[in-house]
Parts: sequence; structure tokens; C-alpha cells
Amino acid sequence: MLGAGINLATILDTHNFFSLLLIRFSSGFFLAGIYPVGMKIASDYSEKGLGKALGFLVGALVLGTAFPHLLNGIIFKISWQAVIIATSTIASIGGLLILVFVPDGPHRKRNYKPTFKTGKVIFKDPNLRTAAFGYFGHMWELYSFWAFVPIILATYFSLHQTSTLNISFFSFVIIGVGGIACALAGFLSSIYGEKKVARTALFLSGCCCLISPLLFFTNSIVLFVGFLTFWGMVVVADSPLFSTLVAQNTPAKYKATSLTLVNCIGFAITIISIQCISLLSNYIDPKFLYLILGAGPLLGVIALFQKSKKSQHHGS
Repeated sequence: MLGAGINLATILDTHNFFSLLLIRFSSGFFLAGIYPVGMKIASDYSEKGLGKALGFLVGALVLGTAFPHLLNGIIFKISWQAVIIATSTIASIGGLLILVFVPDGPHRKRNYKPTFKTGKVIFKDPNLRTAAFGYFGHMWELYSFWAFVPIILATYFSLHQTSTLNISFFSFVIIGVGGIACALAGFLSSIYGEKKVARTALFLSGCCCLISPLLFFTNSIVLFVGFLTFWGMVVVADSPLFSTLVAQNTPAKYKATSLTLVNCIGFAITIISIQCISLLSNYIDPKFLYLILGAGPLLGVIALFQKSKKSQHHGS
């Protein structure tokens, strides 16, 4: 609710650059606090079948990410202020729903002392280290892809001089379909194991990075948008499974701190990735720009192929 309130303050017309920057930073600060705690709540309710639970949770996050594009793409053209008001209102409703209807889970383990040594646990335990490094590679690609989807579409339309389709709507489809992929990956993980499904999705999204230059040369809009839609599925399908592996391979009393720390590092990586792509876009042909994103999946897949110690946890 704090995130929603601060986000709403964006629409005030009294801002200068620095106040606006502070507002956006603060919105991101509070939004970032939701994600690891939400996963901890899910793990407190789902000691078994955590992959499915996190699949739906991250799927909801993906739909939320895509939703502003839908507001501006298919329902009606609205001002950016209206988008801010709508998303802030929905976020407030979400906060109230959590407050009123979601008590602490039955598997919650409370830890009264700060667990700063969790960082050592991550890099000492082979299973946890593998999951974390896979997640870091995944995060190098994910948010840069999401940020640049509208630009990828605009680049294609300009190269082929076609009538510009509704970029906002197609951005919603390409990003939003990842929500379905997260839920599907959660179900598949109960059959094949979290690590195998995550590794497969990460490999496929890496392949999409490598193939991406070729797609700019096709004259088929259907093929191009279809490829991006597939990319939008596999780029995020592994996200809940990495979080599941982190949660499963961390002692219960360290679980919240471990999830938070891994997410913090992962999101810090997205800053570097997005800035890297933005900077290089001034020097590299846009058709070849997204090859850079393939570095993350490549390193992540290599990490996931490392043999880890035997564990009683399913899928590890």
C-alpha cells in the first residue's frame, strides 16, 4: 500500500526531475519488498508442491507487469496519469486482500535474530549455489527483454515499413503469456523436477536470444510476433522454479533471508543488463543487440549442469 501511495504521487504536476526520481525510486523500493516476502508466504503454505504455488505467484507478477500495456492497448487509449491511477488502485486492493484474507502460513518458522551469515550459506551449499547462479543468469535476460519488447516491435515495423500494429496490445500479449508459462512450469516441475524444467526453459530462452537477429529479416509479422510470444513464455517460465530451488535448499530459519538476498542480487543484475543494452543500442545494429542477453542463459545453464550433492529435496 505504501508502494501504491507513492506511485500515485507521480501524477502531481509540481515535480522537478529530482523529486520525480525520488518518487520512482521509492516506488521501486517498496515493490521490491513485496516479492521475496510473497514467496516466503507461499512457501509457508506449500511445504510440498512449492513449484506449483510459486508458478501461480510469479504468473500473477507477470500479468501485473503486462497489465499497463493492456490498459493502453486494447480497452481504450488513456493518459499516462490514468494508467498510474489504475495501477495504484489495484495495488492498494491487493494490499488489503493480503491484510484481511492471508494470515501467516502453517509452516512458518520465525527467526528472531538477523541472519546475516545466510550469504555464506548460499555460496557454500552446492545445491543452493547452483539455484542462485541459474537465477542470476535468468535475471540478466528477463527484465531487459520485458523493457525492450515495445522497442523490438517498433524496430521491426520500421525496418519493414509496415503499418504499425498496436504495440501496446502486442507487448501485453508477449509479456502476459509468461504468466501462463509460469503456471504450466509449476505443474511440469511436479513431474520432471524443478531443476530440469528450469534448465530447459533457460536453454530455450537462450536460443531465442541467439536466433533473434534472423527474425528481423522475415517478412511475416505472424512469424515474428509468434516467435516473440514463445520467447515471452520461456524467458520467465523458469523464474518460480529457481525460487523454489532456493527455498527448498535453505534451512527453514534462513528461508526468508535467503530468498531476499538471492532476489536482491538478481535484481541488481537487471540494472546492469538494462543499462548495458541501452548504452550499446547507440553503437550496435538493433537487429543484433539482443544477442547480448544470451550471456545470462548460457552461464545459467552451465551452472545448472554442475553436479550437486545428493539431497532429499524433490527436484534438487
